[in-house]
Amino acid sequence: MTLVTARDYAWIRSSRMFDDAMRGGYGLALVHGTTPTDVLRLMEAEPKGMGEGLDALVEEHLEHRDATDYWDDSFIAGAFTVPGTDGEWTLVFDFNGGVGMSRFMPSLSQNGRAVSHSTNGGAPIDLFDWFEDGELRTGFEWPTNRYGSTPDELVPMMREIGFDLTEDEDDTGPDTDTKAAVLALTERLTGVQLTEELLKNAHYHFGHVPEAPATEWTKMVIDVTGADGERFYKEVTREEVEAVTALARARAEGPTVIRGPSSPTPY
Repeated sequence: MTLVTARDYAWIRSSRMFDDAMRGGYGLALVHGTTPTDVLRLMEAEPKGMGEGLDALVEEHLEHRDATDYWDDSFIAGAFTVPGTDGEWTLVFDFNGGVGMSRFMPSLSQNGRAVSHSTNGGAPIDLFDWFEDGELRTGFEWPTNRYGSTPDELVPMMREIGFDLTEDEDDTGPDTDTKAAVLALTERLTGVQLTEELLKNAHYHFGHVPEAPATEWTKMVIDVTGADGERFYKEVTREEVEAVTALARARAEGPTVIRGPSSPTPY
């Protein structure tokens, strides 16, 4: 049996579909043992029917963006069933710049394993996460800077795949396509082979995923280091911010005073 490596995913660099996903940003997750309907439910998504093929998902995405005028972080996710290691998996795909999937990974991995990768588009941030039973086992943006409860468990597999794991900045290491290597690592962990045809021809369940709820905050930190090396650090409480905001609003809503040449200079 030949194990998948980064070379097996070299096709992504000649794929217009994947190039568009990289430019605009995407999120992709594979969830074991959970149906597409239940995956969307765990993501608190409002069901939006079904559609044939990637073009239908793109159309749903664009209609949603036109309706919201790009003002919120809600998004359309498409989910479908794929065969993989130890049975069926659900593949979830979206074009939300990779910002919406991560908060659901603990609940999506409740039946054992969930793996995701994403790109936020533009000057990209590329993320990879492997979860087991609600726990982040290994995650990284750059493969040499790993985190999670077992950050080094995948290192032997990553070396086989062809990741550049050199720490020396002066050593460029092997000429590896990191995104292709991430897709190969995902296949090793799930048994799901990602192809352009798989995404293009899937029968998608659509769901409208709401924005993340706003979190309460109690303070903010200002931490700035100037070009001369001098550091400015200050913690500001929420009460202080609200007091200053109220004062500024009161001044803005107050009467406008026009001073003449003989008016005293204000202090």
